[in-house]
Amino acid sequence: MFNETKTHEITVDVVILTIKNNALQVLLVKRTNEPFKGKWAIPGGYVRLSENLDDAALRVLKEKTNVDNIYLEQLYTFGNPLRHPNARVITCAYFALVRAEDLQIISSPELSWSKVIDLPALAFDHKEIIQYSMKRTRERLELCPVAYQLLPEKFTLTEMQKAYELIMQKKLDKRNFRKKALATDGLIELEEYTKSSSKRPARLYTFENIELNSKRAHFIKKEKNK
Repeated sequence: MFNETKTHEITVDVVILTIKNNALQVLLVKRTNEPFKGKWAIPGGYVRLSENLDDAALRVLKEKTNVDNIYLEQLYTFGNPLRHPNARVITCAYFALVRAEDLQIISSPELSWSKVIDLPALAFDHKEIIQYSMKRTRERLELCPVAYQLLPEKFTLTEMQKAYELIMQKKLDKRNFRKKALATDGLIELEEYTKSSSKRPARLYTFENIELNSKRAHFIKKEKNK
């Protein structure tokens, strides 16, 4: 019979995605300690004794972005015995979709946005985690328009299509996309238009509250001032 003792640590890692400079980008932090000192990694940390997994992920998200108006989903548990070179570390990965306009990140050499399609060398198995988060996000598009969490509060159908294309990493037919988009539950057509002197004004849209039938996914909204 085996004598079971504590052999592992638990962490959370959060893939934070946004659209910046017309590209889908992920937030990375530069490691200041070994292992992989100087390498880029996904924001994360150890789970505190007083926290459940969701609370730990929300803490990491808040610490790095200072936002709480996001879509957050528990992604997968990564437990390969060799994923950490010096210890037995199991991580519960999450991914978050954040509007660029909501981000309040203080620039520093230790924080950087990187295009998902052009990642640098990453620590641990973090490239695999990012790739898995992209796969899950694409799957979510079939169930719920989560891409709206990457868009301004008011957006055009062209902006919505671009967000879908960045997530799916392929071009979409404009006519077919508009037809499907207009039939999407929760999409609201506004009596407002873009204000542009160089282009024909385009209709603006927004989304009402959206429900997800998933215990692993959360729409976390800011508290409105009363």
